[in-house]
Amino acid sequence: MATPVAGAIPRVEPRPVLRPQQPLQQAALDSARRVAPSGLGLDSAGIRKRMVDRLVAAGLRDELVKDAMSQVPRHVFVDTALVNQAYEDTSLPIGLGQTISKPSVVARMIELLMAGANARTKRSLGQALEIGTGCGYQAAVLARLSRQVMSIERLRPLHDKARENLAPLRQMNIRLVYGDGMRGHPPNAPYDSIISAAGGEALPDAWLAQLAVGGRLVAPVHDASGARQVLVVVDRTDEGFTRSVHEAVHFVPLKSGLD
Repeated sequence: MATPVAGAIPRVEPRPVLRPQQPLQQAALDSARRVAPSGLGLDSAGIRKRMVDRLVAAGLRDELVKDAMSQVPRHVFVDTALVNQAYEDTSLPIGLGQTISKPSVVARMIELLMAGANARTKRSLGQALEIGTGCGYQAAVLARLSRQVMSIERLRPLHDKARENLAPLRQMNIRLVYGDGMRGHPPNAPYDSIISAAGGEALPDAWLAQLAVGGRLVAPVHDASGARQVLVVVDRTDEGFTRSVHEAVHFVPLKSGLD
């Protein structure tokens, strides 16, 4: 045992730096890592796989979409008070009267996009345009399947929130745009894939003009009665546009302008 040297200054072990107030995003991530009722941590691959297994049981078939849905941590995109519901098939409020869509709706719409002509050939959504970024969750899923995602949000607080939510994932092929989604985004057109997270009376002409030949658009639109929304799929060919109508859905209203 070493004998202390007279007059020597005792060694003091360095202490960790105290950080009384963590950055809000880190605090949210830490809170989200609580143990889920299933016994799996919310940041585990297992709980996301269980969500995808339920989507498969409900009809999801595209392997690439399954893989993308299984990789994106949905709990990162919801408020900390709601993280234990993140992997349930339900929409959740994200503020300003907006919601994060059900996983089944996200998967269904992206699977429809993947069945478009260009996507079938390339097994990629290519250059994709998303109308309505919201919290950023769907953009993160789209980025796993696209060369680039241009995502537009008209509500500044949500645009900023999506940027914060997506930053830890470091998906460099997402570009967030604060703008009027009804105008699309001409600088990066044409788009192989266009998807909207808001529904209007009709599809804006700007979206159709910015859709590439061989591209596909998927969006909620009011049906002829105006009483409900349905998913509408539009394909652009050399001859023009073809349109098909699918199941009923419920999305927030499509609006113009900036807030």
